[in-house]
This record gives sequence, C-alpha cells and structure tokens, in this order.
Amino acid sequence: MGKQNWKPGNMLYPIPAVLVSVADKNGRTNVFTASWVGTVCSDPPMVSVSVRPERYSYHMIEETGEFVVNLTTKRLTRAADYCGVRSGRDENKWERAGLTPIKGTKVLAPCVKESPVNIECRVARKIALGTHDMFIGTVEAVLVDEAYMDEKNTFHLEKADPVIYSHGTYYGLGEAIGKFGFSVKRKR
Repeated sequence: MGKQNWKPGNMLYPIPAVLVSVADKNGRTNVFTASWVGTVCSDPPMVSVSVRPERYSYHMIEETGEFVVNLTTKRLTRAADYCGVRSGRDENKWERAGLTPIKGTKVLAPCVKESPVNIECRVARKIALGTHDMFIGTVEAVLVDEAYMDEKNTFHLEKADPVIYSHGTYYGLGEAIGKFGFSVKRKR
C-alpha cells in the first residue's frame, strides 16, 4: 500500500475540543467551542485560540483582551458540540447547553464551572492569518476542580475523562501507554 497525495489542509489530529468563554465590556458573556487552540510557550505560560472575525465572540475578545480556555470532558461533550454549532447572537448558550458561568479570578471573562480546568488568559498578541485570527494569550490563572485532586494534592485530569476531536468526531482518551521519558528510563 502506498500513500495518497491530498491537497494541503489541516490534518493535525487529534486535537483538543475546548469551551472558550468570553465577556465584553458591558458584561455580556458567551461560550463557544474551539479546536484550534494550543500551547504556545511555557515561560511565560501562553496559549492560543484561533477565531474567525465574523464569529459572535470575536469582538468580545478584541474588546476586553481576555478569554478563558475550559477543558472538556466526556460529560461535557454534548454541551461542547452544542456551543460549537449554535451562535450566541441568537440564544443564551450557557442556559441551552446547561453550563454555569462562574467569576474568574484574574479576568472579566467567566469560567465554566463544570470544566475540570479553567485557563484564564489575557491577550498578548493578535495575528491575522487568513480565515482566522490567532489570539495568543498569557495565562493569568489556572483553576482546577478539587474533585480530581488526590491525598498528595496531585491533580488527575485523566479521572475527568477528557475528550479530543478528530476529523469531525469526539473521542475519549484510551489507556496510558507510557510516561514522558519511559523510552530511555533504566530498568532497575
């Protein structure tokens, strides 16, 4: 079997499907689903989210310079999908998706209470790229759900059943196959 040559496209899968929450200066909020998100830098901690300028939430990010990346779980998959196919211009997606906005600690944008991890960000740079603009955000705060902490105060995201997105389908994560550095670790 050989390889087929396809036209250039975004085939970097799987990717996270996160809920991004935003607010404008008048206090209106929205939540939308994004898969074009990623880690940008570890020091200072930075993440990115790419948004089409015509999207309802775009002006909110531009206006306040803030957003929150909320990780999704198996339990949140229906809400994440809903927030990705409906517009906040037409309805209150918080209510319709059964999500609870809670006050962030460092930014005006709310956090999703049901999410195991909320990453509060302040825009450091916006880059116009074509169909999407990328907002690079400096991480101002990270909130984690204490339900996933153990007795040693270690956070276990895997117990929240995180999900990924691959070419139109949501998936749960499978079994762990190794920890960082396992390929070179000496056997005792």
